[in-house]
Amino acid sequence: MIKYFKSRIYIAITLLIVVVIVGVFGFRFFSNYTWIDALYMTVITMSTVGFGEVQPLDATAKLFTVFLIATSVTIFAYAVSVITEYIVNKSDPYNMQYRKLKKMIQALNDHIIIIGYGRNGKQAADKLLAYNKRFIIVENDRQVIDKYQSEELLFLEGNATEDEVLLEAGIKTASTLICTLPEDADNLFIVLSARQINKDLKIISRASQDTSYKKIRLAGADNVIMPDRIGGDHMASLVVVPDLIEFLDNLSIIGKKSINIEEISFEKMFDDEQPKTIRSIDMRSKTGCTIIGYKSPEGEYVVNPEADTLLKPGSKVVVLGRPEQVNLLNKQFNI
Repeated sequence: MIKYFKSRIYIAITLLIVVVIVGVFGFRFFSNYTWIDALYMTVITMSTVGFGEVQPLDATAKLFTVFLIATSVTIFAYAVSVITEYIVNKSDPYNMQYRKLKKMIQALNDHIIIIGYGRNGKQAADKLLAYNKRFIIVENDRQVIDKYQSEELLFLEGNATEDEVLLEAGIKTASTLICTLPEDADNLFIVLSARQINKDLKIISRASQDTSYKKIRLAGADNVIMPDRIGGDHMASLVVVPDLIEFLDNLSIIGKKSINIEEISFEKMFDDEQPKTIRSIDMRSKTGCTIIGYKSPEGEYVVNPEADTLLKPGSKVVVLGRPEQVNLLNKQFNI
């Protein structure tokens, strides 16, 4: 918007300069004025202050003066309106906030975009805040934005089904998109659009209906979550294996300082690309953490891997430990 106003101001100034040049040359040649007198006559004509003529004008000079007055008054009025509108918009609180938001979004890179700030969107934002992840929330309801707007939460007002809004949220430089809208059709459309814009984007989408699960995956989502199914399964598990579920719940306590389980890539742990076995890095004795999972570069998962399992570039390990042990692990491997 500011660029739009600036371009109009440049146009207005250019037109004023052109009118001055035309006026000076016109009075110089039609009335044989000196350059100073021609400039003087041009200025008083454009400003309509009503001073007397330097010398009497003939018919041709009078017609030129009429043309100059009509042209200059129109252009001058246009310039005043543009400049006034620019000043008013620049001082408007909403536009000032919008400009600040634009600068913050442009500074984002490798960030996460959350679509919708309902129940699931709020849960996702809380988790990302706990892990100090950079993210932006796209929300179409102004009342929701006004209610939850804070220094920690970066909101962008708009309909995420429009490509322009996704681009404004920085989808081309984002790492992950999380769709949490209640309507599966909206999530499907957003996933499809996002995948077309950014082929490397990791997309996680919500689905409410079983029939929507495959469609959203086919549209380009890497993961599709069905909150209702997870909730029902979790409640039933509390009946079947209550102690196990409570134990697993304790592993996912929100908060970076109270984390019990961590996923670490090979590149974060080692500077070289030489494969290493789990036995050779001796993580348990050095930090107290235990490797409970391994993901190969090909994407295969191994639960409770053997000590001779070879860690390779592109692989990841899942480690379990108390918060102080995880912190020691981060220090030991400079993570």
